[in-house]
Amino acid sequence: MKNRNVKDPPGSGLQTHIQGALFSTDVESEVPTNDSTSDGIELISFRELVPEINDTGYLTHAIFAYPAKFIPQIVRYAITTYTKEGDWIVDPFSGSGTVGVEAYLCKRNAFLLDLNLLLNHIMPLKIYSGKERLREAELHKLLVSMRESKNQFIPSWSNVAYWYPPETLEVLSHYWGFINSTDDSVYSTIVKSALLKVSKRFSYTEDRTPKLARSKRKLKAIEELLKENWREQLDEMIHNHSLKTLRCLNEFVMYTQQHQSEVVPEVQWHGGVDSSYFAVPRECDALITSPPYLQAQEYIRSTKMELFWLGHTEEEIRELSRLEIPYRKADRIIQTETLDKVKGMLTRDDLQKRLDSYFCHTVNALENSMNQLKPNAAACIFVGNPRIDGIMVELWRILMEYFTERGFVFEKVYEDRIQTRKLFGARKNKNPDGMKSEFLLILRKETTCQTSAQHRESAFGDKESPSRVPRKSPDNDAS
Repeated sequence: MKNRNVKDPPGSGLQTHIQGALFSTDVESEVPTNDSTSDGIELISFRELVPEINDTGYLTHAIFAYPAKFIPQIVRYAITTYTKEGDWIVDPFSGSGTVGVEAYLCKRNAFLLDLNLLLNHIMPLKIYSGKERLREAELHKLLVSMRESKNQFIPSWSNVAYWYPPETLEVLSHYWGFINSTDDSVYSTIVKSALLKVSKRFSYTEDRTPKLARSKRKLKAIEELLKENWREQLDEMIHNHSLKTLRCLNEFVMYTQQHQSEVVPEVQWHGGVDSSYFAVPRECDALITSPPYLQAQEYIRSTKMELFWLGHTEEEIRELSRLEIPYRKADRIIQTETLDKVKGMLTRDDLQKRLDSYFCHTVNALENSMNQLKPNAAACIFVGNPRIDGIMVELWRILMEYFTERGFVFEKVYEDRIQTRKLFGARKNKNPDGMKSEFLLILRKETTCQTSAQHRESAFGDKESPSRVPRKSPDNDAS
């Protein structure tokens, strides 16, 4: 879904890398002048193009771990180039909320949608609305009380014991029991973010890969850890992460106090929403988004451990998992010249269906948002070119072909060469070298544009269509 080039912020360097040009959010980014390929694609580096952001995890961007994050340099470029202060931006694939954070910092409003319920838990911290600096003493007092608590919370997860040794599960259940029984406050939410981190680190799941999966390496690591002072290490990790998050929020407060006007930007978020059948309720001035990639769409499964600890049920998570692209059928067949060529090279029926499902529901979600764009508004869509059965699928070209046939004007496409990537060697990856580049496609909406989303809206109204859930996701991995 998003760019893989994400690193954690330095432990003590937040103050120094939020200086200088970072605060000039109303200055339009320079239009890139780099070389173009023979195909008309402009080769650029968004990191070089937006030098005011020199850390992808600055301010609140790195508080929560999330698979394949959208790097903020790309979002900042799109915001400053294609919108102005006070505009509304829509993102139907919001993931970890990068578009929302950057919109807020740049004095734009944002409307965020995502299938993953985690969005509802992420955003209150990532866009902290408090005006006063948080006190470390208050946080320390809460952490002391948590360690002394006798309350208990066990996730509504039938396989929870499969993922934890009894010792760590006992401690985590008491910590979560305390934090779930306290009054909601920014301090308790900060501690929750730390508990999410340690609940994964001290489990049997392989934390080197995004998907929930036990591994021999992690089983051995936990076995060795239990022979040591693991409780002290767990408490120290909670303390350090909580303190780092508090300081990130204080930096966020300082930034917004200095650079926000009297009119505070509005960011609305809706997690647990199927963008494929959701009618965006307002006109917007731009779309900035990065759809899930063709072979990497299981974000619910990747974060289900966190969702269980946050109090969601197996039924809730199962229903959302069924709506992820690998587990749902296409209700219409998308056709373009490039897509038809790719499908013509595939010999397996299951891969044909995967392709049909991906483009059906990705295009549905994009259309639902792009239908609400004002005339001449830009749609900025960031994608890669994944492979299916060894065949490259040019996502940007397929989307360009589809939407230009329906009243959108192709403006340009930028190619951003990936500098660093995190690949997981333990997985059976059919593209072990990863993608070399990612692409920002820019489309403009014509005045008379009418997408087929309008026809679907008349058929389904404002409701999601439960009949679009054709079958259950496989559940044979004890997850």
